[in-house]
Amino acid sequence: MAKGKKRTGKFTSVSVPVPLFNKIENRIEGTGFTSVSSYVTYVLREIIANKEEEEAENPFTEEDEKKVKDRLKALGYLD
Repeated sequence: MAKGKKRTGKFTSVSVPVPLFNKIENRIEGTGFTSVSSYVTYVLREIIANKEEEEAENPFTEEDEKKVKDRLKALGYLD
């Protein structure tokens, strides 16, 4: 499927290496996770939420900041 094309339906499949699957299966034993998929979904949601929070706190990259400073220097506002 081409990048950017929206999928339909409720779920998709993602493949993970069998050794990783086995490690996750062992890790979730005795937890509230009912499947490897539910654990992987939880972890990915946490990672994406943290990344989005970081991006919201600092909407500019270091490169953006450098460009702005260079521009301000060129205009004589910074030494």
